[in-house]
Amino acid sequence: MVSAYPVEIVITTPVAVAVLEHHGDPALLPDTIGRFIGWRRAVGLPPAVSATYTVFRCDPAVTPPQAFRLDLCCAVAGEVAPNPQGVRGGQIPGGRRARLRVTGGDAALEAAALFLIRDWLPASGETAGDFPLYCQRLRFPPEVPEAQTELDLYLPLR
Repeated sequence: MVSAYPVEIVITTPVAVAVLEHHGDPALLPDTIGRFIGWRRAVGLPPAVSATYTVFRCDPAVTPPQAFRLDLCCAVAGEVAPNPQGVRGGQIPGGRRARLRVTGGDAALEAAALFLIRDWLPASGETAGDFPLYCQRLRFPPEVPEAQTELDLYLPLR
């Protein structure tokens, strides 16, 4: 299948992460991001040192605001100590993944995710795995302008 989005099948290894869950209205996500950034600064895990991930627990286009869920994550090497921000330890499991490189802001991410799930997956003969769609954020604001944001979008496969 030829498309504007070149999809690769890759094998990933598990990643130990620190997780801050966002539950509720997406309009409040900047507050959750601010708490996560504050925690990362406090423990010395800036993006230059620790890979940044987002786990998409639902589709915001069809999920009521009060049921919206998303996990903000960063790679860690050890335990996550109890903290007032609510960050806890977790893991992004390894396995077979469809990987898609995305450049651009939220609109580009949404278009790529829709392509991967609605177009590529049914045409590929693959079956989605049991972990949600997630991304590793490679370049993002404030280090680069929104239009230059770059990430790898991963769809877990069986």
